[in-house]
Amino acid sequence: MSRWRDRLKQLVLLPLVVAAVGILAYFTFRTTLQVDTLRQQSVLEATLGLATEKANRVDRQIIDQDNVVVAIADPARIEVLAERWLPTAQRETPSVRAILVLDESRTVLAFASRATGALAEEEGFRRLLVDRMLGDMELGAQAPDELRHLHREYAQQSYLLSYWQRIHEGRRYLVVAWHDIGRIVRETLPMLYAEPTTPGAPVPPRSSAASRVNVVDEEGRIIYGPPLRSGEFTVGVRFPTTLYNWRVQVSPLASEELASRVENRRLLEITMVSLSCIVIIVGAIAIVLVAEKERRISALKSEFVANVSHELKTPLALVRMFAEMLQSGRVSTEAKKKEYLDIIVRESERLSALIENVLDFARLERGRGSYEFSEADVGDAVTRAANVYRYRAEREGVKLVLDVEPSLPRARIDERAIQLAVVNLVDNALKYAPGGETITVRACGHEGGVRVEVRDQGPGVAPEDRHRIFERFVRLSGARDEKGSEKGGLSQSRAARASQSPVRGSGIGLALVKHIAESHGGRAWVESELGRGSTFTFTIPARRVLPGLPGLPDTEGDSEAQSAAQSAAHSAAHSAPRAEAESAIRASSEAKASDTSQPDRVAGG
Repeated sequence: MSRWRDRLKQLVLLPLVVAAVGILAYFTFRTTLQVDTLRQQSVLEATLGLATEKANRVDRQIIDQDNVVVAIADPARIEVLAERWLPTAQRETPSVRAILVLDESRTVLAFASRATGALAEEEGFRRLLVDRMLGDMELGAQAPDELRHLHREYAQQSYLLSYWQRIHEGRRYLVVAWHDIGRIVRETLPMLYAEPTTPGAPVPPRSSAASRVNVVDEEGRIIYGPPLRSGEFTVGVRFPTTLYNWRVQVSPLASEELASRVENRRLLEITMVSLSCIVIIVGAIAIVLVAEKERRISALKSEFVANVSHELKTPLALVRMFAEMLQSGRVSTEAKKKEYLDIIVRESERLSALIENVLDFARLERGRGSYEFSEADVGDAVTRAANVYRYRAEREGVKLVLDVEPSLPRARIDERAIQLAVVNLVDNALKYAPGGETITVRACGHEGGVRVEVRDQGPGVAPEDRHRIFERFVRLSGARDEKGSEKGGLSQSRAARASQSPVRGSGIGLALVKHIAESHGGRAWVESELGRGSTFTFTIPARRVLPGLPGLPDTEGDSEAQSAAQSAAHSAAHSAPRAEAESAIRASSEAKASDTSQPDRVAGG
């Protein structure tokens, strides 16, 4: 129930964390975009304010000149209009080319012009004014003394007129000021739009690359200034009242760099937020996976403790039972005494081997291996380890075949550890492949090193379990192969007995094999085919021995570890399987039959 509750917490916690991260990412992205938008808006507002200020400056200068004309063009004194205006025209009204006064019948009463020489252009303007321009002026809706402007193209030429109506002695007069567009473009715009310079310095040319301003008409044709690339920071504003068919365009200096910087900042912020969210999600998933792994390891450790306790209980019970029988003197014959003593020795050696495995595994868990490397013959170590198991294999009706190639390359190894690895693999083959008739132990050269194989004829290992079985505490089920039922005799009965009883073990043997192989610079793996057996393999690379190179020191308990290792190697040959324990119990039952006063003791396991 607790396991399901923990899993339910994890299944609920992870989606909640992901949802929280998603909400955080959403609001962070939105805030980032809003800040970016506000940043762009501030730049655009500043640019718009600059464009508006420049357009207003031109408007104010033209209107200031119009106000001068209003004071000069008095209908009561139209006969002296030229004398009053021309002397100050260059200084006070530089852009005004001509001033005209018309009556209600559109008759030109006065005409003053700054032009010298031929007056053909002025005469053409007078006809154009009377014939076409007056019709485009909204004179009927204009109040007296109200200043208005007409900006339009006639015959593909741009004209700017300022006009107002005045009443004198009951008569309505129309005063028109003709502004020279060319002079405005050549003189007024450069003076107003040039970048600030020191007093007395010449005005920069209109094509100056430092300019941020240009003026374009309705069709986008440039009237003044350099071309500007259209971008998100380029702003255009029409002139308010005078040159209203034109617009001023302003682009900040290095606008492309500014736009690129804003875009890079946006990408950086979005990337950082995305990476933060990914890290949070990955961290949460990692925490859940680590917690699940620790929970699984904890369960495996509990199972490991139960298995080890069971493995310890069986030999201890047998040793105590037969020792008490010998102590009581109820064993009548020397043959029985020798048989009971052999059982006690075998069970105590199996107990020592189990304890040594546990101690080796404990050192592995602490990361403190006790390997003593020296130059040795791997084939000799494999031979000794296989020979100590030959007796047990014969008792179980299994043929143990040893195949060691001659002249194997020598290597720096820990002989005790290599023997322990082979012993664990042979023991594993006897336990998990009881229906097989042959176990082959082979040592051969491999890529300049040595390859050790233990092949059985068991049920095989499923593909999904081939990597997992080398993990600590992992124990697969017993002989699952049905082919043993097709064989007769001893193999059939042995497979049948194994299938009815669980496989005994602690689940750390193959983990030790893998650790030993990797500590020697090699690796361990299994090749298997379901129904046809398995081949467990580990490799040891050959190493050149340097003169005076010491082996790795044992970290603790050198003498105790060596003696325990030797007892482990010898005990493997006499490890009693469950069938042997049953025969021992049957032997003890025969002895007990002669003495009914002795209470029964049952061997655990």
